[in-house]
Amino acid sequence: MFPNISYLIQYLTGWHIEFFQLIQTFGFFVAIAFMAGYWAFVQECNRKEKLGYVHSRQKTVTVGIPISAAELAGNGLFGFILGYKLLDAILNFHELLNDTQGFILSFRGNWLGGIVGAAGFAYWAYAENKKTVLPEPRTETVTVHASDIMGSILLWAAVFGFAGAKLFNALENWDDFMKDPVGMLVGLSGLTFYGGLICGGAAVLYIARKNGIGILNMLDIGGPGMMLAYGVGRIGCQMSGDGDWGINNVAPKPHWLSWAPDWMWAFKYPHNINNEGVYIPACVGKYCHELAVPVFPTSFYESVVCILLFFVLWSIRERIKIPGIMFGVYLILNGIERFLIELIRVNTKYHVAGISFTQAEMISILMFILGVGLIVNGLTSKKLKMITTDSNG
Repeated sequence: MFPNISYLIQYLTGWHIEFFQLIQTFGFFVAIAFMAGYWAFVQECNRKEKLGYVHSRQKTVTVGIPISAAELAGNGLFGFILGYKLLDAILNFHELLNDTQGFILSFRGNWLGGIVGAAGFAYWAYAENKKTVLPEPRTETVTVHASDIMGSILLWAAVFGFAGAKLFNALENWDDFMKDPVGMLVGLSGLTFYGGLICGGAAVLYIARKNGIGILNMLDIGGPGMMLAYGVGRIGCQMSGDGDWGINNVAPKPHWLSWAPDWMWAFKYPHNINNEGVYIPACVGKYCHELAVPVFPTSFYESVVCILLFFVLWSIRERIKIPGIMFGVYLILNGIERFLIELIRVNTKYHVAGISFTQAEMISILMFILGVGLIVNGLTSKKLKMITTDSNG
């Protein structure tokens, strides 16, 4: 396992570069997942704009005005926080390595670095603005394409998605949350995908609607990108060993899987980032544990399946003309995938009326039902439209 990028580099090259211990493997792949999702969102948005499903709009902007005091203050505040933490990190690098998350999330820092950072960023913003200031500011009308707001949409999706993932994880692991509510909500580990999907998705739809993009069209735009981002993100789960693994698997590897490495069937997640399991003899460093019993590597299975499902969605997108159906297909495929993986995945079980189920299983079923509903609604609307057109003709 590779709890941070330093482990991965050492595995691939034999070089131990201490600096890269700061970059957590899970976070690294989450960043790549967002970039992959952004790419897919933009491609679909541009395609749908050419087809007339979404439209560009005109916006009036004023150019040549001096920077405001609020903007200077905002840049200064950002510079202060960056300098405050950065100089302290440089001067206490080994403390940063020992507890990167605790170091970053603490209130500790260097005041000199903060003051220099605030002055530097405020001056940089002022100097850049001065190059564009006009003696007489003027207004211009510019064209804003639908894809131009994708960066803003994904930013809000990240903020609300992270909050939702933490909230749903707390609800799913209520006993652990009650023991350490602040640590569980603030820490970077412990995320529930469906919480992120629901809260992040709500933020995306709100921003899209404000910018004139219909809800069904926005959902269709996001379907393939969300599947790709999820698949890429699960690579980070697998490589870091973040706890998203399966139930114990001590059965011998089936003959039909003889071509695959043993870890694809049963894996102990050595050096996992959670330090779960038993100590690895002669291991040196922070991450020296592996599971006592091998388990199904469910995060690996999900990454493969979801990336393949992305290609399925990507290959059929041009054939789907009715708004809402693409997202309906996404919901069905994602719901089936997650429901099946839950059968061999470790998760908290709920017991209601004698029925045992996980939070993900319940949401998977709801996603499947909603997906079928979207498809039926789309096909019914098209049929009614055709009947109306024929009767009027």
